[in-house]
Amino acid sequence: MALGPAITAFVVGAVVSLATSWVLVTRLERVGERFGFSEALLGMLAALAADTPEITAAVTALVHHQRAVGAGVVIGSNVFNLAALLGLGAVVAGRIDLHRKVVLLGGAVGVWMATVCLVSVGKVVDPALGLVFSLAVLVAYTFVLAAHGKSLRRLPIPRRWLAWVSSAVDEEELELVVAIRPTRGEPRDALVAALALVVVVVASVGMERGASALGQHFAVADVIIGGLVLAAVTSLPNAVAAVYLAAKGRGAAAFSTALNSNTLNVVAGLLLPATFIGLTRPSGQTMVIAAAYLGLTGLTLGLAYAQRGLRRPAGWLIVAGYAGFVATLLAAS
Repeated sequence: MALGPAITAFVVGAVVSLATSWVLVTRLERVGERFGFSEALLGMLAALAADTPEITAAVTALVHHQRAVGAGVVIGSNVFNLAALLGLGAVVAGRIDLHRKVVLLGGAVGVWMATVCLVSVGKVVDPALGLVFSLAVLVAYTFVLAAHGKSLRRLPIPRRWLAWVSSAVDEEELELVVAIRPTRGEPRDALVAALALVVVVVASVGMERGASALGQHFAVADVIIGGLVLAAVTSLPNAVAAVYLAAKGRGAAAFSTALNSNTLNVVAGLLLPATFIGLTRPSGQTMVIAAAYLGLTGLTLGLAYAQRGLRRPAGWLIVAGYAGFVATLLAAS
C-alpha cells in the first residue's frame, strides 16, 4: 500500500471505527436493558462492544500473518487500559472508591486472564488450551453476573461462598447502577447496533491495514505498531469514558469496564483466533508486553485492595508503570 492511501486508511478507519463504536455501545446497552440485564451484565456487554475496534484489528493482523501486530494490539490495549482507565482516572478524580469484594471478584478473573495470556504467548500452553482455561472462568463469571437470587443459590457450592459471591455482585450492582443504567431499547436499536457493528468492523480492518503499511514503510517493528500505536488508538473511547466517570465519582464503573474489557480482549481478540491461526514464536518484545500486562494488573489490584480504592498517588504509580513498559518495549525493539 502506498504512503498516501496508508495514511488515509489509518486516519479515516480510526476516526470512523472509534466514533461508531459509541453508537454500538449505547444501542447494545438499550437492547440489554430491554431484556432485563443486570447492571453488571450490561457493563460486560458494553465492554464487549467498546472492544470491537481492537478485537477486529487484532484478528485482521492475525489473518494476514502479522502475529506480532495481532498479539500486540490485544495485550498492549490491556496494559493501556489499566493506565488510562484506572491510573489516569484516579489522578483526575483524586480517589476512586471501591468495595474490597468487588476488587477481589473482578480481580480474580483479571489476574487469571493475564496469567493465561502470559503462558499462552510464551507457548507454555497451546492457545487452544489457554482458550479453554479462559472460557471456563469467563462463562462462570458471566453466569454469576447474570444470575439472580434463586438461580445463584442453586449452584452446588458451599452456602458461605454463595453468600460472599452474592454480596460482591450486589456491591458491584450498586456501584454501576447510576453510571450505566440506559433507557429501555426498541427493535430499531437492535438494527442500528447491527449496522454500527458492520461499520466498526470494516473501518477497523482499514485502520489496521493502514497502520501495518505505515509500519513497513517507516521500518517500525510490528510489535510497536500493535502494542503501542494500535493499542492506544483503539482504547481511546474507553479511556475518555473512564476518566469522565471517575471525575463524576463513578470510578467503580471505570474499574469494572477496564477489567471486563481486558478479559474480553484476551478471549475474543487473542486466544480464539490464535486457536485456529496460531501465535508468533515467543520473543523478547511479546513477552515484555504480556509480562507488563500481568504485572500492572497485579499492582493495580493490590493498590485497590489495600486502599479500598485508588488514590491519586496510586494513579501516578500505575501511569509510571505504563511509561516504564513503553520505555522497555522501545528498548527491546
